[in-house]
Amino acid sequence: MATKIDNEALQISILNFLDKNGKIEDSANFKFEGEIIDQLVFLGALNSLSSKDMISYKQIENEKWNVTEEGNEIVETGSHEAKVFNAIPEGEEGITIADLIAKVGPSAKIGQGKAFKNKWISKKGNCLVRSVASIQDKTQEDLKIIKETNNHPDANILKDLKKRKLIDRQKITSYSVEKGEKFSTTIVKQATDITYEMLQNGSWKDVSFKKYNFDAEGIQPKGGYLHPLMKVREEFRQIFFQMGFSEMPTNKFVESSFWNFDALFQPQQHPARDLQDTFFLKDPATTNDFPEDYLEVVRNTHENGGFGSIGYGYKWSREETQKLILRTHTTSVTSHMLYTLAQKMKKDGKFEPAKYFSIDRVFRNETVDATHLAEFHQVEGFIADYDLNLGHLIGVLNDFFHRMGVDQIKFKPAYNPYTEPSMEIFSYHAGLDEWVEIGNSGMFRPEMLRPMGLPENVRVIAWGLSLERPTMIKYSIDNIRELLGHKCDINMIQNNPICR
Repeated sequence: MATKIDNEALQISILNFLDKNGKIEDSANFKFEGEIIDQLVFLGALNSLSSKDMISYKQIENEKWNVTEEGNEIVETGSHEAKVFNAIPEGEEGITIADLIAKVGPSAKIGQGKAFKNKWISKKGNCLVRSVASIQDKTQEDLKIIKETNNHPDANILKDLKKRKLIDRQKITSYSVEKGEKFSTTIVKQATDITYEMLQNGSWKDVSFKKYNFDAEGIQPKGGYLHPLMKVREEFRQIFFQMGFSEMPTNKFVESSFWNFDALFQPQQHPARDLQDTFFLKDPATTNDFPEDYLEVVRNTHENGGFGSIGYGYKWSREETQKLILRTHTTSVTSHMLYTLAQKMKKDGKFEPAKYFSIDRVFRNETVDATHLAEFHQVEGFIADYDLNLGHLIGVLNDFFHRMGVDQIKFKPAYNPYTEPSMEIFSYHAGLDEWVEIGNSGMFRPEMLRPMGLPENVRVIAWGLSLERPTMIKYSIDNIRELLGHKCDINMIQNNPICR
């Protein structure tokens, strides 16, 4: 446990050093009671003396490089690529990749790539063979230099080793100190307030008062801050409202496979319904909360077709449709809403055209990386009206993205189980100088709409996109884990402006 330093004693030590030597060149080398002290503690003493004009100081910024735990292992035993090279026997027979992994361990994969890049090894059939007779383990040598000197003369090597997480950069702040206008080796205690007694006895005339800092800012009031996702979400909501859309209720994270898949005419053998793509609930695992008459029409459409379709021709399983899941898309909300509109039409005797949107969280059983999370937000909109066609969809999309500030868009034919025709939406990204995919769209199939009870000439055009991608572009975030989750910077949430 560190010994608590007497601040006043430290101040006296600084003043005595200045009195003897005239200046402290770099506080990183200053010793108090025989030891180098923490620079934050040193700064506290400097601020106390500076407020009395006894000293003046300047900040010195330096940096040093430290070898990480993995880097230290390489210093001791050699780099991953050297281990791979040494594990490959001389001669033309070489070694299989499986044998190499067994011999070297998990680091074989990393070492393999670097060894190939260095042209130390090559592939011959199913084996790896040496391409050179001997090697120089430059990585190990560079790490030894950094460990000894905390630096390296080649900036590119530092950059590469940092990228490989073999070294870390540490910023070091220290101070140079000189005598001030009122320099003295004796510290006079300053008063912070004038008192009644001082006024009565006149002692205020001889008292040294601590300076008031009239430029000091007041304490910033604490308040709530909108997350960047919520800022962009609100921008999307306003665009939909301007275009005359109504917002759908989206408060059902848990959904049945029926509404999430079957009602959308998505076959029960579709890969998206597998465990590796979808989160299934364990308790409760199933539900019967769906209209039986509608379910029966959906089942028949899957098995035998109808409404101009031949169906999928498989034995539809009720057990499969009962499974509870975390919804994989907000299109399950759309299927609920379209069914509700169809029931309202039956009750009122006429169909009312509708425009709806939703923005909410969905869940996918995906590996988390820089661009993927197991949960994210989906923006979705649809228009239901008589005799809509692809031209209407393209026109609405041009208007929607124009309001977002995206004017250069184009479309590419695509496949979705529940829309036909379907289109991927691309936008030109000036920064990347290329076209990037920003959404998906299409017209819902009759096999999805007609079983709900919607009239034959009612068409539904729809489109969707993620909320995270435009947010990352807007705020220049290249790793989605820095936008959501434990790596998210709270200061970023507080300081970023409202989106537009």
